[in-house]
Amino acid sequence: MPRLNKYIASTGICSRRKADDLISEGKVSVNGKIITELGFYVREKDKVAVDGKNVYPQSFEYYRFYKPAGYITTQADEKGRKTIYDLLPPELKHFKPVGRLDKESTGLLILTNDGELINQMTHPSIKVPKVYMVTINGRFTEAHAKEMFDGIEIITDAKEKKIAYAETLPIEVTNKSSVIQVVLYQGINRQIRKMFAKLGFEVLVLKRIQHALITLEGLKKGQVKIIKPKQVKQLKSYLEKIQKENLEN
Repeated sequence: MPRLNKYIASTGICSRRKADDLISEGKVSVNGKIITELGFYVREKDKVAVDGKNVYPQSFEYYRFYKPAGYITTQADEKGRKTIYDLLPPELKHFKPVGRLDKESTGLLILTNDGELINQMTHPSIKVPKVYMVTINGRFTEAHAKEMFDGIEIITDAKEKKIAYAETLPIEVTNKSSVIQVVLYQGINRQIRKMFAKLGFEVLVLKRIQHALITLEGLKKGQVKIIKPKQVKQLKSYLEKIQKENLEN
């Protein structure tokens, strides 16, 4: 028998944390009775409703998508810009991306109907690594790498000041340009571009090549491939390990 919050998460409407909020707010009923007990267990024959609407567990699917430049990561855009859903097959139109890439960035997006996994991979407290290959105009030095590791103050889209951090590994450096592997554990919008801008560089190419254990390998631009069950199992174990380590620290 699953806990009520896990059952709600298994319907795909939200994560377990959000399900706890819904339960506490009295928005969840089991067999017609409002339940506010967070540790409540659901039996197989029970009928669960959220905001008066019955919900049912669904099977989850997971896909890798190679986002090309020129598309925004949203389902609709009031400005009429092209979105990733213009490229995705109809059966994936209701799937959500795990995080975002800005319009001109390319690379890996994970798509799923598993709200719990989306929350685990994007929640700031869990710090799931995202790996990028970045090309900038100019020579990247050890001093720049140290500044990025120690933290650079940037302005968010909400006009707030935040300290952004990144781990870097120079791959190819000349006087005119540099290719750098960048690892982020934060999720600030346009973080990489803003950090390099503060150092006086322009980002010429930005491509995400890995998110947690999932990589871009074997994908062509605009292509979608299913993530195999074995990989999903490994990913979930990895996320649980990170969460446990964060709690211990």
